Amino acid sequence: MITRFISWLRSLASAFWREVAKFGTVGAVAFVVDNGLTWFFMHSIMEGSPAKARFAGATIATLFSWVANRWWTFRHRRQTNVAKEFTQFILINGVGIFISTGFTWIARYPMGITDNGTLFLAGVVGIGVATIVRFLAYRYWVFNAVPADKAVEDAMELTLHPERQPAEPVPEQARPRSQSVAEPGKPLKPQAEQ
Repeated sequence: MITRFISWLRSLASAFWREVAKFGTVGAVAFVVDNGLTWFFMHSIMEGSPAKARFAGATIATLFSWVANRWWTFRHRRQTNVAKEFTQFILINGVGIFISTGFTWIARYPMGITDNGTLFLAGVVGIGVATIVRFLAYRYWVFNAVPADKAVEDAMELTLHPERQPAEPVPEQARPRSQSVAEPGKPLKPQAEQ
């Protein structure tokens, strides 16, 4: 029982950390897309409009992030209602922007900090907090469809009811021939007669 629980815990942690790694990869690429496009727009078609350039870069990066998280990070947890999932994703990104901007605002106004380096650092801390909130919200609210994978179902069952043991099916090759499935209406024959 303990060995099985430890094995289950390891597989659950492994699956969780794979999602964290994929989420981090998507976030890093989205960061590059956001800032790269913002810089490009600021120095080309949106020169003189840095706010519009930032908005355009962030919008494209957010769309990239949704597609990448939907089809890679949380592909086994996608909702069937795409419009609902996308709306929730956009809402959570708005909350993330509010959190990261809020850290800078709190540092600047209530705390009275005027040093740009410190204000930038407050924003970075806010981005870190917002990233944790986004990951948890994506995993448990946005991409919340129950995975169809049997191992995940067994892990969830063990989580809810640790006293139950999930059934382990015996592969066809491992069954003795005497335990083979009989044709309807015919009894099983002993192995020597087959």
